[in-house]
Amino acid sequence: MTEVFINGLGLIGSSLARAIKQKDSQIKIVAADLNQHALEYAKKQKIIDEAVGSLRNAATADFIILATPVDQIIKSLHQLSKLSLKSGTIITDVGSTKQQIVAAAKTLPTQVTFISGHPMAGSHKTGVTAGRANLFENAFYFIVAPNASQVAIVKLQNLLQQLHVKWLELTPEQHDRLVGQISHLPHIIAAALVNQTQQAFINSPLGMRMAAGGFKSITRIAAADPTMWSAILQTNATIIADQLRAYQAELTKIRQAILVADQKTIYNFFASAKVSRDQLGPEKIGGLPGFYDLFINIPDRVGSIADVTRILAVKKINLVNLHILEIREEIDGILQLTFMNEKSRAAAKKILNEQHYQVITRK
Repeated sequence: MTEVFINGLGLIGSSLARAIKQKDSQIKIVAADLNQHALEYAKKQKIIDEAVGSLRNAATADFIILATPVDQIIKSLHQLSKLSLKSGTIITDVGSTKQQIVAAAKTLPTQVTFISGHPMAGSHKTGVTAGRANLFENAFYFIVAPNASQVAIVKLQNLLQQLHVKWLELTPEQHDRLVGQISHLPHIIAAALVNQTQQAFINSPLGMRMAAGGFKSITRIAAADPTMWSAILQTNATIIADQLRAYQAELTKIRQAILVADQKTIYNFFASAKVSRDQLGPEKIGGLPGFYDLFINIPDRVGSIADVTRILAVKKINLVNLHILEIREEIDGILQLTFMNEKSRAAAKKILNEQHYQVITRK
């Protein structure tokens, strides 16, 4: 019987456990967590088979999954290096940075294989009760395994097959620079904007109450867990500091242009951003698998979104994601529908047009 040990039963860890059980209920899942209530819940819901006190109970596992904050993952790797682990055990993690984690894994005994991982999906909800087996469906799952064999990587991918993710292999440096720019830096910017806006309206409570629409959309990620993000920034400090410096240079440039009324520079600032923003998306970057979007004008009334999803469900058209781009009183909202392929998008466009929805296709 295959035994999987999971250290950390929060959103990510419990979602992985659910997916593993969904793939094969005979796989034994043993878990440890500082939160005793999380362990009791997981055991009661049959998400795990056994709850234990610490990593010391991982010695018999075939797979060990470290699903805690990044700083704790590093400590766990050092702890595992001192244990007598089963030969052939595959150890993986779900941390948001990689260079320090991969460096810490070098202390592991030679009879085990370390494959670092990072699923690029999550939720604003946290904890074991928020986990679900399809949390990562259609998301990228980064693999960082400079010293692992392809056979071992395939074994891990088979274990996590029920996640239905898109695997992508990177080096530790590639990973940290990539996620630094597209994830870590935006989180810092969003938090800074919220903090600065709070100070700007400190004597005007109406200001924060009116902060909706675009402001609320671009600062959504500022609601992330501060404990997790403190750990992430500590383990990607050099790269993030460089990216922050480059971002500050952009702000300084546009600030100076505004002060001297340099309209050409101001125009180019926005024009360049628009061109780059319009080119975002997997279909623009070579062979990476892509998503396909439809944008629909819908009235701001109860049941509008449910009606759209019902129409697609009746026709058995698979919807990967939906997102409300803008909802304001007395105007139509824009609903973004995302599909996995062009065939599904085309079918959805046809049926929604037939139902008299205004459908817009954008690349």
